[in-house]
Amino acid sequence: MELADYVIVGGGSTGCVLASRLSEDGDAQVILLEEGPRDRNPYIHIPGAYYKTAQGPLLKRFPWEPTDAQNRAEAPTMVQASVLGGGSSVNAMIYIRGNPDDYAQWEALGATGWSYLDVLPYFRKAENNNRFCNEVHATGGPLGVSDIDHIHPLTRAWLQACQQKGLPLNPDFNSGDQAGCGLYQITAQNGRRSSAAVAYLNPARKRENLSIRTKARVLRVLVEGGRATGVEVVQNGKTSIIRARREVILSAGAINTPKLLMLSGIGPAAELERHGIKVVQDLPGVGQNLQDHIEISLVYQLNGPHSYDKYKKLHWKALAGLDYLLFKGGPASSNLIEGGAFWWADAAETHPDIQFFMVVGAGIEEGVEAVPGGNGCTVNLGQIRPRSRGEVRLNSADPADFPRVIPNYFKDPYDLEAITDGTMFAMEVMEQPAISRYVARRHLPEAGPLTRDAVRRFCQTTAHAALHPAGTCRAGSDEMSVVDPKLRLHGIEGLRVADASIMPTLISGNPNAVCMVIGEKLADLMRA
Repeated sequence: MELADYVIVGGGSTGCVLASRLSEDGDAQVILLEEGPRDRNPYIHIPGAYYKTAQGPLLKRFPWEPTDAQNRAEAPTMVQASVLGGGSSVNAMIYIRGNPDDYAQWEALGATGWSYLDVLPYFRKAENNNRFCNEVHATGGPLGVSDIDHIHPLTRAWLQACQQKGLPLNPDFNSGDQAGCGLYQITAQNGRRSSAAVAYLNPARKRENLSIRTKARVLRVLVEGGRATGVEVVQNGKTSIIRARREVILSAGAINTPKLLMLSGIGPAAELERHGIKVVQDLPGVGQNLQDHIEISLVYQLNGPHSYDKYKKLHWKALAGLDYLLFKGGPASSNLIEGGAFWWADAAETHPDIQFFMVVGAGIEEGVEAVPGGNGCTVNLGQIRPRSRGEVRLNSADPADFPRVIPNYFKDPYDLEAITDGTMFAMEVMEQPAISRYVARRHLPEAGPLTRDAVRRFCQTTAHAALHPAGTCRAGSDEMSVVDPKLRLHGIEGLRVADASIMPTLISGNPNAVCMVIGEKLADLMRA
């Protein structure tokens, strides 16, 4: 049996921040437990190798259950990172904070102290931006946030097409106004990915009071007398107990965190009893309120080598590798998704409700097709404020079993109509002169005119997870909330949750930066 002050379960974006910040107190012993391996894979650190991390062995694949309306014969999967750094080690590095009203909604739902003005100082504290330094951006923080130095001509053509369609150019999607098209900033610095592990853990590794354990799978949280006292963990084939003097913090993500709570007897009583698990704390909200951005991929075949797909050929790949090796520049310094946009599907919405991504290649992300002939591009789009809600449940009391992931995409018909409108708009952008001159044909959906009904059916049957699950242990004070605004679990002392699962609602865009800010803010709350 080991003993520490803080035991953090999950070395993802939030867990890495917490481990770093809590270990700044030299009197506090901190143990960080991560189920995946160390972040030694070289592909992690090269932005252009995103196509490798988006499909490779650093991912855990959770089956999810489609609704009957989605008419899917195959069993789809939702990938989640399984490596130190979590999603920040494998994602496309796109740096988005959402819009201020996202956080106003959190407060309205009971997460007091999480307004935009409350979290903005933590975004600035974390950030080391290479372009902005103003009232919303800062330099000097641990997290590198940078412009992409190498912008592909096809990205620029697509941004011009967006402007031809009527979108304004937006120089900063994180200014508080997301509307328009523009270039993304990414979590990278000097041509290398700035993951939470790199930005926060690497400077802290030499601290004697911080122990980082990888390939360590937590089976359950130990609760004695209404207090979390430690965890049961398997590492190197051996099961052991790690005790926590002060607190256990679950940062295992919106799928694994509720699973761990339920395996520990914390969750909906009826669900636990059905699997023969002794109820420690009846919390009906555990696993409920699951949200994810549903995403559509439009794939186009190009009429020449106009995308990064040409670097699949060995000689081009060698040239790109040499450029990166010598100068940290060229195609390998790009995240392959350089430009995007936020715009309206529903004009009645106060803020843009669709996010667009120009992927300068085809078949880059898992589950998205390449094109015949090898030269293609992909337009991804996601509805960023879904109304549908799903759940995470147990398959059994066996920790080795996958949980049941039931996103209920399109359960609310509004979501399907919104993503249909967004898809039609994206196809219209691709018909503008600035970009259409590079296009041979549309590959997905099939080439030719499409009715709105046909586009709706395409969305129903091909929509995929955007890999932003959140909300399954939401913060608040009502009976369906799981943690209070200080992220303390209701009814259990010495136990907190800190990851995307505490979000009452998803933010409008990629949530990874918000996960790091959750860690920054919680560290201050705990020290206070």
